[in-house]
Amino acid sequence: MRFILSLFLVLPFLGKAQNLYPQDYFRSPLDIPLILAGTFAELRSNHFHSGIDIKTQQRSGLNVLASADGYVSRIKISHFGYGKALYLTHPNGYTTVYAHLQKFSPEIEQYIKQIQYQKESYEVEVFPSAEKLPVTKGQLIAYSGNTGGSGGPHLHYEIRDKQERPMNPMLFGINIKDTTTPLVKSVYAYPIGDHSFVNKSNKKYRLQLKPVASGDYYAETIDAIGTLGFGIETIDRQDLAANSNGVYNIQTFINGSKNFELDFKKFGFDETKHINQLIDYEHYTKEKKRIQKLYKQNIPLSIIKEPLNDGYIHIEDSTNAVYKIKVADFNNNASWVTVHINGKYDSAAVAGSKKTTPYFVKANQHTHLKTGRISVDFYKDTFYEDFYIDFQVNQDTVILHEDVMAAKKNFSIHFDVSHYNNDDINKLYIARLVGYKKTPYYTYTKRKNNTLTARTKTLGTYTITSDYNKPIITPINFKNGQWLSKYRYLKITIDDKESGISNYRATLNGKWILMEYDYKTKTLTHDFNDNVLTETKNNLKVIVTDNVGNSSTFESVFYRK
Repeated sequence: MRFILSLFLVLPFLGKAQNLYPQDYFRSPLDIPLILAGTFAELRSNHFHSGIDIKTQQRSGLNVLASADGYVSRIKISHFGYGKALYLTHPNGYTTVYAHLQKFSPEIEQYIKQIQYQKESYEVEVFPSAEKLPVTKGQLIAYSGNTGGSGGPHLHYEIRDKQERPMNPMLFGINIKDTTTPLVKSVYAYPIGDHSFVNKSNKKYRLQLKPVASGDYYAETIDAIGTLGFGIETIDRQDLAANSNGVYNIQTFINGSKNFELDFKKFGFDETKHINQLIDYEHYTKEKKRIQKLYKQNIPLSIIKEPLNDGYIHIEDSTNAVYKIKVADFNNNASWVTVHINGKYDSAAVAGSKKTTPYFVKANQHTHLKTGRISVDFYKDTFYEDFYIDFQVNQDTVILHEDVMAAKKNFSIHFDVSHYNNDDINKLYIARLVGYKKTPYYTYTKRKNNTLTARTKTLGTYTITSDYNKPIITPINFKNGQWLSKYRYLKITIDDKESGISNYRATLNGKWILMEYDYKTKTLTHDFNDNVLTETKNNLKVIVTDNVGNSSTFESVFYRK
């Protein structure tokens, strides 16, 4: 009887443990078949993708619906990133996020535009109270768009837990048709340390892969000795789209025992910066291909699950081993890679020589480098590992290694510009030289007295350059003195070829007006439905400033009834 009573008490808790993610709570945010352009935790530049990207039939303006009852807890509008984004908090503690929106539903649009006009700013972020903007499941809350850093029309959709950690929405019953196994593009073996070798080489080695009918792969047999790690380049595709998306789970096994797992169920935003250590960063910067490491090389990520020996394997002489990689998507379509390893010591194998320099960066210490008028500060824990750095100064240019070392946080580059005259100093900025042609790209620059400082995570070549040219302002759909009574929008392009646009301000008859900025098309747009006009004759004034303070002013008169 006690056993039955105990079981009766335990069963409810077992049920809760097995149902961590409510399956019928959240509905789809769109009333169309769901086809993905991007999956959760997909590898992106400097971050993991924090949601799913839902295709919107290559157009903007589709109805976006609340996934569940709740209230609008945050509205953020920015030029970059998520663009126009809406956050809903729900009674069960989860938050849903809807981003790259074209506009909000009428009630929310009116609320946020009042705030934009009060603050005289297109970019705003507000946190309404629970009573201000309540919503019900299925209610229209916005229209899909292409704002911010979006590369094409789609809806970015997230589900976050109580700690604001993004979670895979597919865990909650958001179903996507997928019967296709993941594609393995490449597998690499990495000798770890000076005394480890693969096929007599101490350098990483790309294995030849042979696909078989089942969707699995056999790799060439390798001779190896010492400690090894492996890396994989892999993608997933759903049935209805050809996009190269991220996978859901990767596991590795050595002689049948699991020794590493990447589980893409959820992560914290404080972790996403470590993506550049999870991938082979040097390979990515040089080849633009992301190889995921299958070993834990100073990577503090919760998506790595209890690795055995940190995912490394050790190969002894005259032994044999079988290494397997399982790559799965959310629907558990899986591809397997099998690697046979012969433990073979070869006395002719010699470790490659490593380049040394007079400058050595220790990851756990602050390193200060200075030559001439240029100095650099690498703060404690800027990098994941120690390394010899290439540090060279030539007048106003500094070579800071190649961009092959992943950084956890910003370091600082300081330029003493006291040798410039005062008129020139105000036009100077720090630029990173990029590509074969060493094209200068503006790096956010601060000035204090006669010192310019840039903070960045990217190694490379930096220099001082100047910008004396004003931004360019050009009307698109009107000209001076024109009647615009039948127009819905007023459009202007703004551009700056050198340091880039810093800010802009537009007024009509001396009063600030809202102009939405799309940096991708360099367009400012005013919606006459804002109803700010009270006169027939209107004086438009637009002031645009670049990042060194050069300013241009555009003025025009138009008529509207």
